[in-house]
Amino acid sequence: MTGQDADAIRALQGLEDGRSSVRLRAALAVGTTPDPRFVDKLVERCAIEPEFFVRDMLTWALTRHPVSLTLPGLLREVRSERAQARSQALHTLSKIGDRQAWPAITRALLSDADDEVARSAWRAAVVLVPEGEEAGLAAVLATQLGRGERETQLSLSRALVALGEVVLPALRAAATAPSRRVRTHALATERLLRDPDAGFEFAIEEAKRIVALGGSGQEGR
Repeated sequence: MTGQDADAIRALQGLEDGRSSVRLRAALAVGTTPDPRFVDKLVERCAIEPEFFVRDMLTWALTRHPVSLTLPGLLREVRSERAQARSQALHTLSKIGDRQAWPAITRALLSDADDEVARSAWRAAVVLVPEGEEAGLAAVLATQLGRGERETQLSLSRALVALGEVVLPALRAAATAPSRRVRTHALATERLLRDPDAGFEFAIEEAKRIVALGGSGQEGR
C-alpha cells in the first residue's frame, strides 16, 4: 500500500467518524486532493450527514472532482426517497452549475412536499435553466407562491427575482389569485424585482396593505 492509498483510506474513514470536527477535516482533505475513489462515498455521506457545515464541505469536495464522475451519482440522489439526499444533491448540482443536469429538475422537485428540497430545487433551477426556458420555469415557480413560512417564501422570491423581467406575467397572474397569501407573496416578489433594496419584510408588509385594501397592485398600469 502506498502512502497515498493510506491517506485515502484514512480520509474515507474520517468521513464516518462520530466527531463532526473529524468529518469536516476529512471532507476538506478529500476536496484538497481529489480522487475518483472518493466520489461515491461523498455522495453517500451527503444523504446522511447531520451537520450543515460538514454537508457544505462535502458539496465543495464534490465540486473539486470531474463532472463526469459526480453527475451520475447526484442525478440518482435527486430521485431518492430520503429528503436530505434530494436536497443536498440539488444543492451540489447548483454549485457545479452544469446544465446537463437541467432535465433532472422536474416539476415534482420544484413542488416537493419537503420545504428544504423545494428550496434547493428552486435555487438549482435558476442556475441550470437553459436560455429561452426561463418563462416556463417562472410559471412553475409561481405555483408555489404563498407556500410555507417566511424563509421559504423569501427563497422563492429570490429565485423568481433572479430570473428577471420574464417572471412578470406569472407574478401579475398570481396577484389576482383567490388566496390572500398567494396575492401577497406575488406582490411582494414584484416589489423586490423592481426594487431589490426594499427588503423582503418591507415588501411583504406593503403587499399586505395593498391586499387588505382590495387592490391587486396593478391599478393604473
